[in-house]
Amino acid sequence: MADNVTSLFRSTAAHSPSMAALSRESDGAGPVDFCIPCNPYFPTPAMFEEMASRLRDIITYYPSSADTITAELCSLLQLPPQCVAMGNGSTELITWIDHLLVRESLAVPVPTFGRWTDQPMETGKRVDMFPLQESSGFALDLAQYAEFIRARGTRVAVICNPNNPDGGFLHKHAVVQFMDAMADLDLVVIDESFLEFADAENEPSVVQEAMLRPNVIVLRSLGKNFGLHGIRFGYLVANPALAGRVRSMLPKWNLNSFAEHVVFMLKEHGAEYAQSLHQVRRDRMDMSGQLSSLPGLTVYPSQGNFLFVRLPVGAEGTVVRDRLLTEHRILVRECGNKIGSSSRFLRLVVRPQVDVRRLVTGLEQVLYGTSRRGAAVPEQATGTGYSSGTAAVDRLVSQTNGAGTRGLAQAAGAGMPLPAAVPAPAVGPGGGMPVPAAAGVPQPEPRPVPQEAPRPQPAPQPVPQPVPVPQPQHFPQPAAYPEPAPQPAPAAPPLAPAAAFAAPAPAPAQVPPATGPTPPGVPARGGLTAAQVRGTDGLSMAPATGWPGAQSWPDAAGMGQAAG
Repeated sequence: MADNVTSLFRSTAAHSPSMAALSRESDGAGPVDFCIPCNPYFPTPAMFEEMASRLRDIITYYPSSADTITAELCSLLQLPPQCVAMGNGSTELITWIDHLLVRESLAVPVPTFGRWTDQPMETGKRVDMFPLQESSGFALDLAQYAEFIRARGTRVAVICNPNNPDGGFLHKHAVVQFMDAMADLDLVVIDESFLEFADAENEPSVVQEAMLRPNVIVLRSLGKNFGLHGIRFGYLVANPALAGRVRSMLPKWNLNSFAEHVVFMLKEHGAEYAQSLHQVRRDRMDMSGQLSSLPGLTVYPSQGNFLFVRLPVGAEGTVVRDRLLTEHRILVRECGNKIGSSSRFLRLVVRPQVDVRRLVTGLEQVLYGTSRRGAAVPEQATGTGYSSGTAAVDRLVSQTNGAGTRGLAQAAGAGMPLPAAVPAPAVGPGGGMPVPAAAGVPQPEPRPVPQEAPRPQPAPQPVPQPVPVPQPQHFPQPAAYPEPAPQPAPAAPPLAPAAAFAAPAPAPAQVPPATGPTPPGVPARGGLTAAQVRGTDGLSMAPATGWPGAQSWPDAAGMGQAAG
């Protein structure tokens, strides 16, 4: 397998090679998987045996309609079926959200799940990327994000909670405030694909709030928390009009028979599912402690079923990844192809302790030179030349971390200036007082960034020190501005004004309004196409309680109790 590692990763620019591809290049047994964020404790062995006994029928016959499968899932989650659309994986739903509901621009913090940046760029939309700062532990400041959206005039906003790849978490009250502050946007998407692994809050999901708002969609994954990525199923929750619009575009049999079988067997296994989430949270804490003991390795706090780690100074992620795979049969996610990240970062999936010990041993040998190949750390690596095919992205982000989208545009040569900030309204002719600035928002505390510990170095060489990262600039809260002219929208209950953010501001005057969907491949409002960003020409802990019996099942948030 060693001779084919380079070609495997070079031919898979968007992600890592599939487990099937890796197995074909070996003796048929894949490596220990720290790459795919899957629940290792669910389904249970008994559930797999039951599915195996039904395999012939499952793959022989057509599944029921998506409406039938969705109705069964909704009965488990205590959700109204008219507010839910099930897809063949969350990526299918992201694709339809882009085609149906994103007209010309979308904002998303980076780094994040790649489809939120790549999908709209592939259809010619402008993607406004809000850089998360390493110096603040990649924590998302919602007030600054809201100000960024207003300055850019973005029409769709995305939040991933917890975020992938860093596991950053936002409390429910802050997300709801953000949703209400963005009530004038075309759409707000809250991607909760990993939320069921969180334990920072008992009921962190905003699905109930989303159903009451005219422009909010919550995206949920089933493959990740049920440990069944290969089945490809997920769902979204929104008000009936939004959910129905997406649902009407989905094929009648977009869900396969495996998805149907799993959904219908879940009601008998609520207790086992709850226990699996509890065990993943315990393993996450243990794994974080073991990795943090490695000299120079930084582990960021996470509420997902994965940990985001920064390699020691001098270590190159592609080298570490390849050596772990070829020498130790361990697959990790090197993050050099994630916009906003670099090859110095890995995302490591939470796994049982026996696997974590194997990972730690492999990292010790690769990083600190206790194997015949020597250490990966001492010499400053320049990369392997095939960092998932996205060296252009690495250059853009490394040159602009902290400079925001303006710096990103200048580095790319795209000429994408940001509009000037809208001035606060002056005192009116009648002597009225100007609208006061928005009150400060209670924000989650920035996640601590562990300091790098000294690493063993051969004397008399000095220990390399990381380059200091400037502290992020603290932006003042934006002033409140007049409401824009009312637009036709589905009837909805009036929303209370959010003190957390500025009131909706009109789009900058110098930017003409969109006249329709941007043609494919054409950047909207001077943005970047996917090909330009990719550098090509485009042609080639909450305890698991509340489920005492097998007939009990978690609610839509995955954290409470719902009747079976």
